[in-house]
Amino acid sequence: MQKTSIAAAAAVLFVCAAQAGPKSEAIRRRLTEQIDKHEIPGAVALVATRDSVVSLDAVGNADNAGTRHMTTDSIFWIASMTKPTTATAVMMMNEQGKLSIEDPVSKYIPELANLKLADGTPGQVTLRHMLTHTSGMGEPTDDEAAGAKTLAELIPAIATKPLFFKPGDQWKYCQSGINTLARVVEIVSGEPYPEFLQKHLLGPLKMKDTTFYLTEAQMPRLVTPVKRDGETLVPASIGLLHGMPPTSHDRYPAANGGLFSTAPDYARFARMILNDGTLDGKRYLSAASVRLMTSVQTGDLKTGFTPGNGWGLGWCIVREPRGVTAMLSPGTFGHGGAYGTQAWIDRPKGVALILMVQRADFKNADDTGARLAFQQAALEK
Repeated sequence: MQKTSIAAAAAVLFVCAAQAGPKSEAIRRRLTEQIDKHEIPGAVALVATRDSVVSLDAVGNADNAGTRHMTTDSIFWIASMTKPTTATAVMMMNEQGKLSIEDPVSKYIPELANLKLADGTPGQVTLRHMLTHTSGMGEPTDDEAAGAKTLAELIPAIATKPLFFKPGDQWKYCQSGINTLARVVEIVSGEPYPEFLQKHLLGPLKMKDTTFYLTEAQMPRLVTPVKRDGETLVPASIGLLHGMPPTSHDRYPAANGGLFSTAPDYARFARMILNDGTLDGKRYLSAASVRLMTSVQTGDLKTGFTPGNGWGLGWCIVREPRGVTAMLSPGTFGHGGAYGTQAWIDRPKGVALILMVQRADFKNADDTGARLAFQQAALEK
């Protein structure tokens, strides 16, 4: 249990600033307020432009007890911030002509040819449907997910579930669709998904701490998730691991939310997207593919977890800024994670905003005080 009083917590607050300046000072001050309220024990916050990281701060602690300071290379479970990397892998193969996002998934996975609604009406799911969360696909049970050691082993459970609606008719956040996309990448590339992602994206981008499976050497930097217990914070677990350690390979690479990463690592991915598919002179995606991914592909369907959003291919798009997105430009795109991690790219302003926190029981992980405080501080004049 967290024993430190609010006043004492403020007194022992640890801050590491990689780039000092007014912007960092404002961010640190606003995140310190969140720590004092026992909303979070600590955070790492990063602001990047197309050319560089302009602010990087580690504030507070990496656990509820205050035994470990947060550092700029602290490792977080980024949960659904994994999804844009999966979409990027699919779009790489789309560009190479090895698949088409307009293809039915059954072209690659015949087991999914007979997906039907509960009333028996057939529905053909395409890769585009899965990228936009309009597939209507059902989800494996917790026991089925825990029992699958590979993406291939997960597919039979997905195949038995009825569709919630005719593909394309509605938006419903869908984990199974994203994992199925990663299985398609495996089938078409002939490479296990973690190897494909490392070889073609994470490795070339020099994202050295981004992985589905941590090493023992990385474990000391892993942030302990927390949850609220009254006015204090107590340790929480990572449900997606089903009780296994982060180092265990005895589980499938969850393309929907299985990556661990750091703020500097994810910033390299975000800067590549902000630069329309290039970073440090290397092209990963065409500008056309990036623009397609990061523009609304769901028409007028109501999407997302905060008001005013549409959905692209693997990315949430801010259509009408309001509430927690009020300070962002229309067309800003990004993704959050279940434990409050956030990455948003404001193309008109030319910035990427990365926030790493690790709290398990936010009422809405996309609409937190920490996110609001960080974005306001990062973008205020």
